[in-house]
Amino acid sequence: METSRPVIVKHVPEVLTRKQADAFLSEVRPLLEHDRPQLVFDLSQVRRLDAAGVDLLLLCMREAVRRDGDLKLASLSAHAQIVLDLTRAGRLFEIFATVADAARSFSGYLPNMVRQFHPKSDPDEDVIERKAA
Repeated sequence: METSRPVIVKHVPEVLTRKQADAFLSEVRPLLEHDRPQLVFDLSQVRRLDAAGVDLLLLCMREAVRRDGDLKLASLSAHAQIVLDLTRAGRLFEIFATVADAARSFSGYLPNMVRQFHPKSDPDEDVIERKAA
């Protein structure tokens, strides 16, 4: 019997620049340390994104893939879309119109397996594995 992994949704802050990159990485790092992480970054609220922010997104994707997982982007704000297009980094990610579409794109997706990640809570509380029927 195969164990299904949860899809974790992380909301990217309004500003993701060099100044905020370390704080964001410290929130996301525990999620990337799990075996085969399935992450969706919601960029709907992003108003400022610089090269350091794009590099951070790429670093997170590299770490997820290194652990046989994946990172997908969803609900890009107009600013995030422009920056990812100009830097051509958007070509490296799977990008979806909605968070729900991104979550459904993972194989073994179960609707009750989507978890919203809140940085103040214990990451292990948000990552609950359930067996697929």
